Amino acid sequence: MGPERLSGAEHVNPAAAAERVARSSYGRLLARLAASTGDVALAEDALGGALEEALRRWPSDGVPANPEGWILTVARNRQRDVWKSAAHRTGRPLEHAGDPRTDTAGPADLDLDAVGDRRLELMLVCAHPAIDPAVRTPLMLQTVLGLEAETIARLFAVPPSTMAQRLVRAKKRIRANRVPFVVPDRSVLTERLPAVLEAVYGCLAATGARQDDLVGEAQYLAVTLAALLEDEPEAWGLAALTTLGLSRARSADRPYVPLDEQDVSLWDPRLVAEGEAYLRRAGGGGPPGRFVLEAAISAVHAARMRTGATDWAALRTLYEALLIVSPTLGARVAYAGVVGRADDPAAGLALLDQIGAADFQPWHAVRAELFAQVHRHDDAAAAFRRAAEMSDDPGVADYLLARVTPSSG
Repeated sequence: MGPERLSGAEHVNPAAAAERVARSSYGRLLARLAASTGDVALAEDALGGALEEALRRWPSDGVPANPEGWILTVARNRQRDVWKSAAHRTGRPLEHAGDPRTDTAGPADLDLDAVGDRRLELMLVCAHPAIDPAVRTPLMLQTVLGLEAETIARLFAVPPSTMAQRLVRAKKRIRANRVPFVVPDRSVLTERLPAVLEAVYGCLAATGARQDDLVGEAQYLAVTLAALLEDEPEAWGLAALTTLGLSRARSADRPYVPLDEQDVSLWDPRLVAEGEAYLRRAGGGGPPGRFVLEAAISAVHAARMRTGATDWAALRTLYEALLIVSPTLGARVAYAGVVGRADDPAAGLALLDQIGAADFQPWHAVRAELFAQVHRHDDAAAAFRRAAEMSDDPGVADYLLARVTPSSG
């Protein structure tokens, strides 16, 4: 029997209540269901069935006082039904995974806040060495955030069927390798944490430039991870980075504008303050890592809300530190652009020539800006056009093409 019904619950919209549970508690519910068996796919099926049952029953029965506990109970019952079925017993050895019947937590288990949060274990499972690095971020988007395979496929520009197959294979590997839902000791966690952070950062790369409801997913995931880890500087740095990015996220009705040209009155001061608080929490733990430095760079841009100007010298110093820790192609190109603004455009162009990344869209975009600053209009026009052709964001392409003025080509 489910938990006690909410008095007067008929005024609560059942569909909205189910949607809220799916959005806010999906990862916690799935992690709890999968932890006892190691079977992520079975847990997903059980949870999906429980949500469907809620949509069928809540309109007539009323929304329960504890919707999450109700759905967890129904999903557990579905897991047990599958486990007991003859088809399941003949299709999979019993010793291959834990039996959900052995998860005998008491009535408090109906309250997700009264039991351990297993999302950290779920994130570690998604980033386990047995999982292909290319599928770790999509797997985390699906299992922790509950995104559909079709949505994830769109983010990663692959056919939905291909993405669905990759996700299915990853879940089979979790089951076949009996990947445990546990937080390892600190030494092992330190080894595994970079993969988790990279997967969350991949969510930022996949969703950060989109003009839809996914814009906050990376921030939600990063803050959740930092809170679960409590004292990991790089996790708080990533939480700061994603939160500051969310503070200036582009809405669907606004065209693309480069960061240093954006109207700061459109940024969210509450999210800026939140991101800066996360960055302070990330400090004091030794030399800053990649995500702390990237968050500090983002914070310098956010400071323009107070100062009215971008501190290019501070950005140059931070990028120099970032290039020591993480000399990625993106960081090198961005540093050349900052040098061009802080020192001299010719110096920035010289750095870009040294990089020579003609297949990298930002390289052309930064070159175009620096050419324009030194009045090499024909070179600027060609670079703006090439950068526009290589962009997969129509708003970015429109902005770049608009920079090709009649006088420059």
